[in-house]
Amino acid sequence: MTTNFNKLALPLVLMGIMALTRFDHFGSAFSLPDASLAVFFLAGMGFSSLWFFALLLLEAGMIDYLAITQFSVSDFCISPAYVCLIPTYAAMWFAGRYCTTFKALGFSDSFKTFGLATIATTVAFVVSNGSFYVLSDRFGQLSWTQYLTQSAQYYPLYISAALIYIVIGLAIVKLWKATHQMATVES
Repeated sequence: MTTNFNKLALPLVLMGIMALTRFDHFGSAFSLPDASLAVFFLAGMGFSSLWFFALLLLEAGMIDYLAITQFSVSDFCISPAYVCLIPTYAAMWFAGRYCTTFKALGFSDSFKTFGLATIATTVAFVVSNGSFYVLSDRFGQLSWTQYLTQSAQYYPLYISAALIYIVIGLAIVKLWKATHQMATVES
């Protein structure tokens, strides 16, 4: 019963977090920053089937569609580069999948997971921002150097939001595992 509940609850929680945060990429006084990168990373850690990856992609697209058509969110980021969110999120998903080899979540494993999450988030930033520069046709005559200088200011916000969500998610998993182990020992 508990295993079936966890197999259903975790995907719903992750999907709910994405639904609640995806409307504002960096957050504001009224909203949290987008947790999509962390959701894909944590989902990769928790699920081996690609069906959930596809479901999360579908959810992200539906949220973006609703945000633009129903909630007056700007469509500035919608361009031919939008399709590059697939490899962006795949970088997070597969990094999470690889991190399943660090099961103990002790200091060493947590450090490795955090390091890989940092690398994956950086790759995601480069893929999403680079493809937007190349494919969106929104930058006119802006050179690569000018673009990199401008986009570099967004990197700290981009990576910190994802890593904070990932650390919180890993802390919850570690707490849940510790609580579950204590309950098992007491039984």
